[in-house]
Amino acid sequence: MLELAALGLLYGQPMHGYRLKQQLERFMGGCITVNFGAIYPLLKRLECQGAVSVREEGGETGSNRKIYSLTDYGKKLWHQYMLEHPQESWVNSRSRFMIKFFFFGHLEPQERVKLLRHRLMLTTLHLDNKESVYPECTDAHQTEVFSYISSILRNEIVWLQAQLLKEEALLDEVPSSLTSSLLGHKP
Repeated sequence: MLELAALGLLYGQPMHGYRLKQQLERFMGGCITVNFGAIYPLLKRLECQGAVSVREEGGETGSNRKIYSLTDYGKKLWHQYMLEHPQESWVNSRSRFMIKFFFFGHLEPQERVKLLRHRLMLTTLHLDNKESVYPECTDAHQTEVFSYISSILRNEIVWLQAQLLKEEALLDEVPSSLTSSLLGHKP
């Protein structure tokens, strides 16, 4: 997930390692844990893979610092990560989806719709699974936990449905705006 997030942030703009760590903490802190011990080895690995390029730039203190930029291969790799659905725990899949959603602006509308539909299906199945456990629960505190988890999942489903409606509306607009522009009309 750290690689997905780092590539996504570099997709937006080149930056040095410390700035990347700050941005990861700022925007992804609720989804992933970030530490310096992971950032620089990750950047080195991405450089060796050809996913990022590095240039040196004079820093404010007079020493040079490395600026990392995403290469064309890095963009393809990021895009591949965005569209994949790895087998992982529920907690990790939720975090991965939130990271993906953060970078939805770099995807095509059809890709966003596909990811939203997949997440909605997983969340609905997860809710159904949690609710099927209720009858087995006799402890009041366990029942409260399951009830709370169910409410979180229901809220996530409502949010996903709203996002999906927005994206599907954009999909419906694309053909008409393309047709209008081809005909020389303004939408």
